Amino acid sequence: MIHIVFNEPDISVLQKAIELDESLQGDVVLIRDDYAVGPIANVYTGEGIEARKQFWRDVLAGTDAEGTVDNGEVDDYKTVAELVGSMRRNPDEIIWIWAAQNKHDVSGYYWLLNYMAEFQGRVFILYLNNLPFINEKGLIFYPEWLSVIPPKEFLKARKLARPITLSEFEVDPDEWKKLMQENKGVRILEGGKKLGHHDYDYYDADLKKFITNDWQKASKIIHQFLSKNKQTTGDMYMLWRLKQLAAAGEYDVQGELKGFKDFEVKAKSAVQASAAEQE
Repeated sequence: MIHIVFNEPDISVLQKAIELDESLQGDVVLIRDDYAVGPIANVYTGEGIEARKQFWRDVLAGTDAEGTVDNGEVDDYKTVAELVGSMRRNPDEIIWIWAAQNKHDVSGYYWLLNYMAEFQGRVFILYLNNLPFINEKGLIFYPEWLSVIPPKEFLKARKLARPITLSEFEVDPDEWKKLMQENKGVRILEGGKKLGHHDYDYYDADLKKFITNDWQKASKIIHQFLSKNKQTTGDMYMLWRLKQLAAAGEYDVQGELKGFKDFEVKAKSAVQASAAEQE
């Protein structure tokens, strides 16, 4: 058995669940890229793969993560090639895809499905869509991420495993192809497995709400956004968007537009704003 997850924190909680139930024994494989943001046109060809790499080079430029695009740390295509090889060599091998109700997991599921079609009947989905679980305090909650589910609750979740149907292998890739053709920069989960598509500046209006008249480090602005906004995404993407806004001259900036703590941002002063309007 091979377990596939789409977020690094999911690995440890699933491994703890495996320790509680030997029937779940198997390798846990991580799909690392965040397919809820960035270009996805021709994402299975060399051209599309390079476009995504360049997107992440731009997003991560100047941060501690700069260089990870080209050092082999994130290579989902190599990961999936190894998965396909294992499935072909071992006809009894099966795959369990774990996904919670969030845009990141669902986008990853759609991307992965392209490689799983030949193994129909051996690929199972555990989609925790609007399902209640019990947290550590004994209260019912509806998790958006696998990592927040207590390991013992995974033992109940395993009962949800079902083969991905032939119909799903036909319909779901068509939905993904439509998004690939539109090739916008942000995907939002609208319910079930339905993804909406938006431009790269989708989060900008909400991000601006956390920029005040006082100097704030980028890290603080983004933390406020991630903790208070209804729709969020990865912190690196939001740092990139903040740098885009700052570089456009919409706000006062001090420091270098690099990492989270390298620069500060505040609203333009009234005098500056008035002068800019007159120009």
